[in-house]
Amino acid sequence: MRGTDRRETLRMGTPPPTLHHADTDLEVHRLVVGPVDNNVFVLRCRHTGDAVLLDAANEHERLLDLARDLGVRRVLETHGHWDHIQAVPELRDAGYSVGVTADDAAMLPSYDEILEHDTVIPVGDLRVRTIHTPGHTPGSMCFLVEGKPLLFSGDTLFPGGPGATGYEGGDFPTIIESIERRLLAALPPETIVLPGHGDDTTIGAEAPHLDEWIDRGW
Repeated sequence: MRGTDRRETLRMGTPPPTLHHADTDLEVHRLVVGPVDNNVFVLRCRHTGDAVLLDAANEHERLLDLARDLGVRRVLETHGHWDHIQAVPELRDAGYSVGVTADDAAMLPSYDEILEHDTVIPVGDLRVRTIHTPGHTPGSMCFLVEGKPLLFSGDTLFPGGPGATGYEGGDFPTIIESIERRLLAALPPETIVLPGHGDDTTIGAEAPHLDEWIDRGW
């Protein structure tokens, strides 16, 4: 973000982008936006400078600054709920391709590509694998950075349990199955989970509590 924009951000009391995770190969930047504090992540390849933005949630001017500064080439949506898509039109107008699953595509005002389960998306030298995890919405998608312990979970998995399933298209047994089969049973315990709101967690921290979530029903 440019210096004048950063000063304006701080004056308004909204947090600036942060370098959330980094190693020799990648950077993950986080920006918290909108009325329900959505996490917007940018995954950037340190070798090529190419990057992808996850969830064009809100505050499009800040997202456009972030995208330009960090070399974003495309936008991937974890799902189609309103709070995760408010900046989609402006980012598409700026030339960024927006991808979403077929099941959630009708929830977006516009999009460019359909994301399918278990495909690999290149981000420079990095590889991001799609994991379809329905339940919060029919088309909810998680994104795993291959060879790295990083999972962008959208609103599927949070510290303390699954995302809400009381909205139209949500289903609790479905989200439990998605989390159990495609996340907890499939990923190493050290995998860091970066959700669509709030703090990170790990697969290892959440896996022992699956039965508790099933018993409580949410």
